[in-house]
Amino acid sequence: MQSDQKIIGVIPARFDSKRLPGKALLPINGKPMIRWVYDRARRSPLLSTLLVATDSEKIRDYCRASDIPVLFTRRHVSGSDRLHEVMERTDGDIYVNIQGDEPTVRAEHLRLLLEPLIKGTAEVATLKKAIDHSAAQNPNIVKVVTDTGGRALYFSRFPIPYARDSQDGVTHYKHIGLYGYTRAALALFHALPQSGLELAERLEQLRYLENGIPIIVAETSHDTIGVDTEDDLKQAAAFLSTEDRE
Repeated sequence: MQSDQKIIGVIPARFDSKRLPGKALLPINGKPMIRWVYDRARRSPLLSTLLVATDSEKIRDYCRASDIPVLFTRRHVSGSDRLHEVMERTDGDIYVNIQGDEPTVRAEHLRLLLEPLIKGTAEVATLKKAIDHSAAQNPNIVKVVTDTGGRALYFSRFPIPYARDSQDGVTHYKHIGLYGYTRAALALFHALPQSGLELAERLEQLRYLENGIPIIVAETSHDTIGVDTEDDLKQAAAFLSTEDRE
């Protein structure tokens, strides 16, 4: 799959994480997490440009010293709002939000995410992966349900769909927090006020759904590890020690 559109990958990164302070620069197998994210994301041949966007001087200084392209931004309420500032300062056609705390991102994730955007069948896209019933009970794992056309119906920390009678035949899907947007869709996101559902669930993507803007959800068989705790950090280190290749 090729595209003549300019696709800009952006890794929004904060230093002041509440659950794991400074996590973007915490070492995983001797390399800061933000370096892992950058190195693995740049394996995608679809990205025209890849950069880090941060309001942290520490992250900015690390990136500059490590030859990682970086934009110093204002503080923002969400990663997508930070991407909007990047959009205002760059000339991309499609923007990809690559989470700065998911060091196991793959080029395959980006291919699946970008396919509907490149084909022009989506304005906003993201990913999902099937998980078991036990994992679906974890509120730190965001779940998504979609219609038959792959459009998101809802995202929640609650185990949706709720199986009233039996789990037989019920599949839960984890939302993988990579997002792709057209330039127009990202501008619209920023223009909209934070929505009630977004604030209740603390999920920025609900701003789109609550305003009637569809999100296409592609399915992947490869999970990601979002690093929010010390245990997550250890899990990511174990994974990357054995699988640092596509």
